[in-house]
Amino acid sequence: MRAEVEIDSLDLRYQGYRMKNSGLEGRLLASIAQRGIEEALEGVDLQAGPVLLNGFKRYRCARRLGLSTVPYACLGQDEVLAIVNLLRIANNRALSILEQARFLDELKNVRGMSLAEIATQLCRSKAWVSMRLSLLAELSPVVQEKLFSGAFPIYAFMYHLRPFMRMNGVTRAQVDQFVTAVSGQHLSVRDIEQLAHAYFRGPESLRQQIASGNLALPLERLKQVPTDPEACSPFEQALLSDLTILQKYLQRALAKSQDPRLQSRAFHAQCHLLTAGILSSAPALFQTLRELHDRNGKA
Repeated sequence: MRAEVEIDSLDLRYQGYRMKNSGLEGRLLASIAQRGIEEALEGVDLQAGPVLLNGFKRYRCARRLGLSTVPYACLGQDEVLAIVNLLRIANNRALSILEQARFLDELKNVRGMSLAEIATQLCRSKAWVSMRLSLLAELSPVVQEKLFSGAFPIYAFMYHLRPFMRMNGVTRAQVDQFVTAVSGQHLSVRDIEQLAHAYFRGPESLRQQIASGNLALPLERLKQVPTDPEACSPFEQALLSDLTILQKYLQRALAKSQDPRLQSRAFHAQCHLLTAGILSSAPALFQTLRELHDRNGKA
């Protein structure tokens, strides 16, 4: 049931479970200033007062606009039920995968629910729950703080940084160092992608500059790499195109391979044959790429 509550009465203990997005929040502020809060904030009513679970951007906008009350709806009779209900309607409420993971971690490690109990309550598979919990476990406190504060874009993390985290030889400390160096710099996703390649695969000189927070010079050097197709022969252009496609689809395959939606027997049978062929070619592929990389670096 929707009701008006005093904004000062809301408990914000779960604010850190939700991601900030300054751009989206700015647009929301303009909308609320014109039309008011159209969608109720959501939480759970405890004896001490209402605890907010959903609507933190609307809450902050209301604060900035000086509103004393906000529309509010209760999601359940206790915190566990309210969190379960929030996760059930996550698609409609646009919870990111990491926000889902943070609430799932609350249910499992704070509220003591088993994996099977959570999956049953959410009408999801255990694989769906396990994948999100595993994703959260991969992240250090440093990376979590940067992602949830909005200082590091989640899209750049999921599709451009996370594949590097699975490379042999890449340590958690290196990932922390990279995320800390580029966070809050208002970089485009493309810039972060280029810097990640330079940091994890490039020369030590670039890695040191990025780690020290001196991002302008590495970005400038990366932008100076000749891209004029007219400077290359047709054969060279064709190989560059092939390498670009190879890099793109390697990243996509890495990102998708752990998805719990990969369940059908038909998929497993076909994928088994394809991966066998790819793995048989992998030693020759990586040896050729290493030789090509070394030869180009000396040119």
